[in-house]
Amino acid sequence: MTTSTTINKGDSLLHQNVLGSRRLSNYCWAAIVTMGASGFLLAGISSYLRVNLLIVTDPTQLVFIPQGLVMGLYGTAGLLLSLYLWLVILWDVGGGYNEFNQETGKFKIFRWGFPGKNRQIEIENRIQDVQSVRISIKEGLNPQRALYLKVKGRRDIPLTRVGQPMSLAELETQGAQLARFLSVPLEGL
Repeated sequence: MTTSTTINKGDSLLHQNVLGSRRLSNYCWAAIVTMGASGFLLAGISSYLRVNLLIVTDPTQLVFIPQGLVMGLYGTAGLLLSLYLWLVILWDVGGGYNEFNQETGKFKIFRWGFPGKNRQIEIENRIQDVQSVRISIKEGLNPQRALYLKVKGRRDIPLTRVGQPMSLAELETQGAQLARFLSVPLEGL
């Protein structure tokens, strides 16, 4: 889940921060795509202007049509992709928190989405409507390990982040801690 769990106020409030798109891997991919796309775009411009704009190689020997033009188009497409990646990181899409408050008898699931009228995704409900905490494990080519909250009258609510699956031990620990806090059964083991 890559969460930091906090229990306070006499064990009546459970707060879990959920990491969104501000992960180290996303920063690395955004930086790599930005550098690669910049190189392609500069190579395309260099072949057109016949001036070397790169340190590593000399693209002035490329014929502008078709090689320089294609490299410029690849560079432009790559820079648009890197802009998207940096904006997703800036907006922290998928980040938020899970909060369970036994004093008020309510839980709140909050996530950031893409800008627009539905940027803030909030689910609020009563704790007494929670039926169970469910662990979902799928192995194979695209493994998934996630925690879900089963609530009366609603679809299962995902509690974990999307992305790299967490370890089985961490998944079981988080699921058991939440089920114990809410006094509901843990399913899926």
